[in-house]
Parts: sequence; C-alpha cells; structure tokens
Amino acid sequence: MSTAGRSGGSGGFQRVKRGWVWNQFFVLEEYMGSDPQYVGKLHTDLDKGESAVKYTLSGEGAGTIFTIDQTTGDIHALRSLDREEKPYYTLRAQAVDIETNRPLEPESEFVIKVQDINDNEPKFLEGPYTASVPEMSPVGTYVTKVTATDADDPTYGNSARVVYSILHGQPYFSVDPKTGVIRTALPNMDREVKELYQVLIQAKDMGGQLGGLAGTTTINITLSDVNDNPPRFSKSIFHLRVPESSAVGSAVGRIKAHDLDIGKNAEVDYNIIPGDERGTFDITTNEHNQEGIIILRRPLDYETRKAYTFKVEASNAHLDPRFHSFGPYKDTATVKINILDVDEPPVFSKPSYTMDIHEDTQLGTTIGAVTAQDLDAGSSPVRYSIDWKSDLDSFFDIDPVTGTISISELLDRESIAQHNITVVATKVNNPVLTSRVSVTVHVLDVNEFPPELAIPYETFVCESAKVGQVIQIISAKDQDLPMTGQKFSFKSPQEGLKSKNFTIKDFGNNTAGVVTLRKGFRRRTQEIYHLPVVIEDSGLPVKNSTSTLTIRVCACDSDGALLTCNAEAIFLPVGLSTGALIAILLCIVILLAKFIYKRVLKSHYCMALD
Repeated sequence: MSTAGRSGGSGGFQRVKRGWVWNQFFVLEEYMGSDPQYVGKLHTDLDKGESAVKYTLSGEGAGTIFTIDQTTGDIHALRSLDREEKPYYTLRAQAVDIETNRPLEPESEFVIKVQDINDNEPKFLEGPYTASVPEMSPVGTYVTKVTATDADDPTYGNSARVVYSILHGQPYFSVDPKTGVIRTALPNMDREVKELYQVLIQAKDMGGQLGGLAGTTTINITLSDVNDNPPRFSKSIFHLRVPESSAVGSAVGRIKAHDLDIGKNAEVDYNIIPGDERGTFDITTNEHNQEGIIILRRPLDYETRKAYTFKVEASNAHLDPRFHSFGPYKDTATVKINILDVDEPPVFSKPSYTMDIHEDTQLGTTIGAVTAQDLDAGSSPVRYSIDWKSDLDSFFDIDPVTGTISISELLDRESIAQHNITVVATKVNNPVLTSRVSVTVHVLDVNEFPPELAIPYETFVCESAKVGQVIQIISAKDQDLPMTGQKFSFKSPQEGLKSKNFTIKDFGNNTAGVVTLRKGFRRRTQEIYHLPVVIEDSGLPVKNSTSTLTIRVCACDSDGALLTCNAEAIFLPVGLSTGALIAILLCIVILLAKFIYKRVLKSHYCMALD
C-alpha cells in the first residue's frame, strides 16, 4: 500500500511499500476563488480503481474546514483560512474496505499548513511616541528607538522583514533602517529657536521593496534646555524714584535681566557692585519671576542726599561649563535712584528734655525751652503747644513761637515732685504734620519745714538710775526731703547753763541720747520732768524747732526693767523683790475671789427664801 501527498501544490507523489508515508500538505491563506481550494490527494496502492476503497478524514477541521472525496482521496478546503489565526491543522487519514469497512492501512496523522501571504502591514504598538534630547547636541546623538511588528510569517519569504524610513523630520533627525534607532542629524539645534519637532517614521515589509505593506507612527521630540544663554538686561540704565519716607527693609524698586533658558538654567543671581550706594541699598531675587528686588537698608533723607547711582550685576545661579568656559557669563546695568522730597513733621533738637525748678519759684518764671525745626526744603515756621492730656492741672504755659516754658501754677514738691508733659510742634504751612516730645520737670525742694521728733516718745528714768546713763534714743523727721541724705543735729537749749537733771547728747548719725546728770530720782519728790530738745536740719536756709520730752520717774528692778510708774505705788515698801511683789498680788486676787464667792452664795440664799 502507498500514499501520495501534494507538496506545495506540485502534484508530486511518493510511494512506499506496505505503509503510509505522509508529506506535509499546504493550503494558501486568504484564498478568494469560487470553488473549494484543492489541498492534496490521499491514495493507497491497494486501490485498483474499482471503487473498493473508501477514504476517511478526522481531526482538526475535518468535515467543516476540510473535506475528502471518499472514492478518490482528494482533499479540499471549504473556506478561506488565516494563517495569523491558526498556522496549521493536524488531521488523521484512514483507508477502509468499502464493503467490509475493514481498515486496509493503520490510521496515520498528517499536517496541513496554512501558507503565508503578505496580508499584514507592520504596526507600531506603542505609538505615538514622545522623546527628548538636549539642545545643542552633536550629530548622531541618540534620541529614542521605535519598533514595528508584522503579523506575517517571519520564516517564509520577506512578508515580515521590516525596513524603517523617515517621511517627515529631515534634516533634523535620521532613523536606522534596520533597528529603528532615531538620532540627531543636524548640529547645534537651538531650543530657543524651535523647541518641538514632530517626526513621521514609516515601517515597510517585504524588505522595503515595491508592493510591500507599510505602517507609520509619530514621534514628538522636544529639545530639552541647557544653560547656553546668559541673563541680559533689557536696558543699560534703570531709573527709579523713591520717597525719602520709605521704610528701612521695604522694596523700593524692581529690575529684571531676561534669560532665554528655562527652569534652573534661567535662575538669576543679582548683586550690587560696591560703589556709590554705600550700603544704603541691597538687592535680592524673586524666586517666582526672577526679578531683582531693590531693598532699602538705611533711612533716606532728601535734604542730605537727593540721588544715588550704582551698578547691578546679573549672573546665572547654575552654570554649564560647556558654554561658560570662555569668559564671564553675566550682564551689568546701572541703577539711578532719585530721592523724592516728602513733607515731614518738625524735628525736635533733642529726643527728650529735662528741666529743674525750685518749688518756691514765682508764677510766670521761665524754666526752659524746646526747639523744633522743619528740615524740608520749604522750611515752614513751627508753632508749639502743650498737650492738655499730659498737664491736666495746667501748671505750665509755653510760648507758641519761641517754645519757652513757664510756670502758670504754684509748685509744691511735697504734692508732686515730678511733672511729665508733652510738647507738640506743628508746621504752620501744614498743620496736619506734628511732632511730640516728652518734657520732664523736676520740682526741687526748698527748705520750708522745720524738723521734728520722729515719734511721740514715752521716756522714763529709773529711781535707781546712775549718772551719765542714756535713758532714751531719739531721732527726727522732716517733710522737705526724704530721709536719705538729710542731716539733723540735736541739742538742749539749757547748754551753757548749769543743768541738774538731764542733757542731750548728739551721736552725729541723725540720732541723739537723753543722758542723766545725777542719780537719786524719787517719785515722792518729783514724778515728771520736762526736757526741751532743739532739732536743726541741714537745709538752706537752716530750719530748727524745739520739742519737749516728758520724762517720768518709775520703779525698776535690779536689772533696770520697768516695774511701775503709777503714783499710788509709792507707798509700797521699798526694796521688795519681783517675787515678793507677785506673792502680794496673788494674795490680793485670792481674797477678792473669796469675797465675790460669798456674795454670790448670799444672793442665791435670799432668792430661795423669796
């Protein structure tokens, strides 16, 4: 038995004795004919042409896609096939006796392969593409790579062999026909001239030959920025006008150097070249718009200086050595600032004033003066007044023209030692503009009060006092000045006369002592003594007064401690000790308690009888 197979539709047969030998069958894809497409023929040498053999077909597509003539063994495809959908089919063939249905040969497998035709164009699955390349790149710099895929059979013919070409984008870019790598083709492409390029790439199969299918894609290529441009001022001189009243630290002007680059490459640093500005101005960069902001660092005064001129340098913050290695990459401009005169308030000659006046000064006396000037070019006259809120009692007047201050009410240091008033200076030609200054008036003390004893002293002398014994320390006070710094002296008006009982001893430290001149004081003889004391201060003029101390004679114990100063106590025995006196008093208390107790019992008894 033998079989015959058609290879490539050539119709050649191969015979092998006693067995099936299958060659691969082929069917052309996308067949468009009206009749079923002939695939091949099955045959066995047992078939003598007497219609005694029947051929059967099973497997993938048998009866639906492929059919076999049971008598002749001819195989046909019933419909058009797509290799890209299914490249081959595996089937089984069988030859049987038509009468007995007995297999004449063992069943065998064979393959029908769908033969490729060029029915698929190359496709760019990831397009459209985006890419970037630095501006000013040399020719041949890699940009990106594109890849097209072809669904046709890469192992059969040239249907899947793709060749790349550039349809739009020359002369700026090129594409490798085999790899699809895109590179720069023109030197020194400048982003500032043109930033975005649209390149159209074609992929064609059949190796690019005539009749091949083609697909296209777009690549949007952006030139990324490099720092190839320095900042440039739009003009060489900037004129600014700044009021003299501008606050220190405020922005007084803006200038700008333009840089054609973008991002970090366009960041500008500004610096003032030291010179005429003398530290009056500074400059910083606004990070949002890259402007140079001129800052005032010192106060301005139109009357002192009316204009400033200095140079400002603008440079890039981030340099690219490829473009900056041949010299300075910066620009300079001149800034001229004219100071504008502002009508300002008067200015006092001092930040504050202090005046001293004695409290006994007569009304109308001038105690001092304040002075203010208008420093503006017009030099307006100035008028003065006292802020009534600072001098509620109107102790002072001020001359509105000269600024002299005088007394309008009598001053009393003991009532108010210091006056704080505010003087207002007003410009005549612009009364809205005023200045204020603080004036402190110290009221100086005049020695008008004599000194006196500091407190009412209760002085006693023991009957047992000795000669020269200090029985009292005294001090003084004065309403004129605080005690600190005051000096008092003490004496007895009897000095120079023969005194028998007491005298005053000045200790020189604003205190004095009362000193006994004899011993043997007796209450029976004289209970009270009066000692005049003369107190003198150190003021100008000197003031003095005479006070009288009352000295009582009292009984004391042996240590000099006071026992009693009562007059009835003189009848007690002299020389009793403290313990004896306490015992006597205790007995008196007991007797008194017994007496009260008896009276209470008697009262209760009488009430019971009633």
